[in-house]
Amino acid sequence: MTTVAAAAATREALGPTLIKLREQGLDIAVVDGDLGISTTARLFGDKFPERFFTLGPAEQNMIGIAAGLAAAGKIAFASTFAVFMPGRCYDQLRVSVSQPNLNVKLFASHGGITTGEDGISAQAIEDLGLMCSLLNFHIVVPADVVEAASAIEVAAQTPGPFYIRAGRPKIPVIYEPDHEFELGKADLVRPGHDLTIIATGIMVSQALAAAETLAALGIDARVLNLSTWRPLDTVAIEAAARETGAIVTAEEHLVHTGLGALVAQHLAGVAPVPMGFVGMRSYAESGKWDELVEKYGLSPADIVREAQAVIARKR
Repeated sequence: MTTVAAAAATREALGPTLIKLREQGLDIAVVDGDLGISTTARLFGDKFPERFFTLGPAEQNMIGIAAGLAAAGKIAFASTFAVFMPGRCYDQLRVSVSQPNLNVKLFASHGGITTGEDGISAQAIEDLGLMCSLLNFHIVVPADVVEAASAIEVAAQTPGPFYIRAGRPKIPVIYEPDHEFELGKADLVRPGHDLTIIATGIMVSQALAAAETLAALGIDARVLNLSTWRPLDTVAIEAAARETGAIVTAEEHLVHTGLGALVAQHLAGVAPVPMGFVGMRSYAESGKWDELVEKYGLSPADIVREAQAVIARKR
């Protein structure tokens, strides 16, 4: 696999993909929390206004209506920003979606600190931890816009609740247009035998850049795109631990409740190896998103340093 020389935001996949699926005959209805332009859900509303319901900044109501639509047999999509969903509607998600296991698909845009100048109150760095605490949800963090579109298609065609986390900024497109997302399957985007970088979301392209630097230093890094957090691809994670003997996780989320915690918890019982964790450990601040990535330790250079430290412990 080679990186495609283009950039797009993963949020840009929602509207066009929903239009495509409805035109194919899927019984989709969409509820929106007044942010349909940013999430691109408004494109679906412009095409199918009778199937699009915007509720303003009332996320609890949005989830209740989505649950009602799902209970009535619709494939219900709900879209807003990750800081509001699950942040403002956790109880509704728990009682109205998770417990009855309804066919509600959540598309949460503007995840992580790459909301940039919107500041600390708009930066969702706890959302995936919250969603992991809710049973029945499939949880997906696409690496680029191509994978995001494919994940939306899979979610629409798979029974049960989904949480798909997308981002605000344009990031590298790493997949060819014909790439197919596989639920519960980690994707080997770069082979390697010295250690494995398990990355998710925007951190996959960061991990690939880090792997190039590590190669120049004589370290052959495997890169796994772990876009599905639930169900977790434990086979690929165990293989990475046994075959490379060292793991670094990379995420745009708090490490103690995120991908690093999931991977470490699993490996502790079956294949413990030296591990390092690249991710958030504090709240951030307002600023340009690429500068925040550098300041808060999410850059390729940070992954390289963590990999070198883990390799030293391995030896």
